[in-house]
Amino acid sequence: MARRETAGARAVRLINQLTHTKGPDAGRPFNLRPWQARIVRQLFTVGRDGRRRYRSALLMLPRKNGKTEIAAALAVYFLLLDGEIGAEVYSAAAEKEQAALVFGVAAQMIRNAPELAAECEILESQKRIVHRASGSFYRALSAEAYSKHGLNPSCVIFDEIHALPDRTLYDVLVTSQGARARPLFFGISTAGYDKHSILWELYSHAKRVLEAPALDPSFLPVIYEAPAEADWTSEKVWRACNPALDDFRSLDDMRVLAARAKEIPAQENTFKRLYLNIWTEQETRWLSLASWDACRVALDVAALAGRRCYVGLDLSRTNDLTAAVAVFPDDDGPGFAVLPHFFVPQERILVRSTRDRVPYDAWVHAGLITASEGPEVKYEDVRAKLLAWREVFDMRILAVDPWNAVGLTETLEKVDKLTVVKVRQGKASLSAPSKALEKAVLEGSLRHDGHPVLRWNLGNAAVDTDHAGNIQPSKAKSTERIDGVVALVMAIDAMTRDAGGSPEPAYQMVILGGPA
Repeated sequence: MARRETAGARAVRLINQLTHTKGPDAGRPFNLRPWQARIVRQLFTVGRDGRRRYRSALLMLPRKNGKTEIAAALAVYFLLLDGEIGAEVYSAAAEKEQAALVFGVAAQMIRNAPELAAECEILESQKRIVHRASGSFYRALSAEAYSKHGLNPSCVIFDEIHALPDRTLYDVLVTSQGARARPLFFGISTAGYDKHSILWELYSHAKRVLEAPALDPSFLPVIYEAPAEADWTSEKVWRACNPALDDFRSLDDMRVLAARAKEIPAQENTFKRLYLNIWTEQETRWLSLASWDACRVALDVAALAGRRCYVGLDLSRTNDLTAAVAVFPDDDGPGFAVLPHFFVPQERILVRSTRDRVPYDAWVHAGLITASEGPEVKYEDVRAKLLAWREVFDMRILAVDPWNAVGLTETLEKVDKLTVVKVRQGKASLSAPSKALEKAVLEGSLRHDGHPVLRWNLGNAAVDTDHAGNIQPSKAKSTERIDGVVALVMAIDAMTRDAGGSPEPAYQMVILGGPA
């Protein structure tokens, strides 16, 4: 007796009868690669009830590994080949152009198969394909479209979830599938950088399910990614997370992109995120952590006693870190040392550790951060640290962001007799010291002993640039905390103004970490 064809094998067989629509393989049978066929077979695994086991799936692949073609082939399958009457198949994306890409490929696959084209009406202007015999249709949606309420999807294929501006479209589509017996939500994306996004939610869940499938038996995670700590320039690493590399994904193109990213630090994060599927702290990194780490040496904090210093202070209450950073110019050379300290509310440490995925509690225990009792940073704790520094160091100027600082700065000026300078947070004030910091890091004239909180802030930092090339650290563009970097830039500004030097001196920096 002939062996019965499994649902996964049937799906692979029928998808293989579709054709490619672009490039040298255009018009040829799809011919799923073994790794692609494995994904399709997994997706169509049948449970004990005879229905598809998985109701949702997340496929994360680096760019140029055929995500759009897989999405389009699945859209055609669920419209015409799955056998459901009255199917509603949707391909969704953040932008109209991305949604149109999947639709265009799916429509061409149908046109390339005369027997399928004869059964369908392709409405190009509506981005809609109708199969009248079964009462089914496929439609492309974007987050920019009008209200999506009232839908009843049997299958949703969501492309490039990382680009969603908010979760509205995602929530509407997921919650509208409840009337179907066995719906499917199939998310496809490259990695992102916003760890407060819907994609990070899905990715985190996928990683947990990979470790313990029993947590969610109806969820299929398929993730091709390089480890965050991997050598991103290694071709061995590229091959491990790009299953199509040296097949229909060009190895020569990867080499060109990697070489460019090595020469232009701002492109490093883009390469890691798009081509290795590594989550990054922001879209475009301002300063290279590799350059920062290469400057690390062992230094003596006690040797700073009695030295003149300039302090930058970036204040917060609950949501951000408060950062105080002191810089100490050398008397006999171009260098200067940097001493940071940070403050957080005690009641927020557990929440912060979970949300930001950094060890605030360990940093507090190590004396790198002061934890204020209660839900807010107490400015008396900040004041106490500054006055303690003044007892040990020759503190010349305290540079402060005037936002939220009026009460504390008045006390520091009038009661404690500190010289306080207000530094407005704009490119006019921060461009020159930001470029001085940038130059020191990129030239390797910076030395530090690896203060982990400041390093984390630096790795998070993105900049805002205007048409004239002026820059400033941008909290809006940086998805995580950069308060230490802002305080450091303000301290550099105070030091250079007091010295009367050029706006962009050739600094040699010494960064000192640990408790003071």
